[in-house]
Amino acid sequence: MRGLQAEGGAPVGRRSTAGRPRGRLVAVLVALAAVIYAADLVTKTVVLRTLEGEAPLVVIPGVLQFRVIFNSGAAFSIGTGMTFVFTFIAAGVVVAIIRTARKLGSRSWAVALGLLLGGAVGNLTDRLLRYPSGFGRSTQLQGHVVDFIEVLPGNFPVIDYFPVFNIADSAIVCGGILAVILAWRNVQIDGSKEVAEDG
Repeated sequence: MRGLQAEGGAPVGRRSTAGRPRGRLVAVLVALAAVIYAADLVTKTVVLRTLEGEAPLVVIPGVLQFRVIFNSGAAFSIGTGMTFVFTFIAAGVVVAIIRTARKLGSRSWAVALGLLLGGAVGNLTDRLLRYPSGFGRSTQLQGHVVDFIEVLPGNFPVIDYFPVFNIADSAIVCGGILAVILAWRNVQIDGSKEVAEDG
């Protein structure tokens, strides 16, 4: 199959690596997203009940501790104070992933999208339901995300500290990295792979 033109004049083809039933891949995406969402919700609930207002819980001295903070920004405390904007961005990501799932033909992409979906829904739940948002409140779509994982506290190289994060943030970052790798390797959502052809 020819038709796309690569840089330097080499035509590009698309080699199919698909073959897995789409329903099974969507099930992988949904199951992984559900696991991520449940883990995020449970861990946030536990740390709020046990650590909110308390001193940090040191797991490994100088390496890992749990400390509750409320983040109005994006993942890893980026863009603090722009909660309203990030709520719409997260909702857009969820819708985009659901629509993309209709073309799914790659297990690797199913994993990447599952990680992204689970993480996005996890933090979106906080933005919709946690203080100062919530049913019956005047401030909507501006809930603060619960973060609690802190690595190398006070000992992180280059910067003073690494932003506190949660399970959802981790899933979003891992899913994003996997998506970049797949795109770099020219693996398409439908499972095909673009390849340069000689001649």
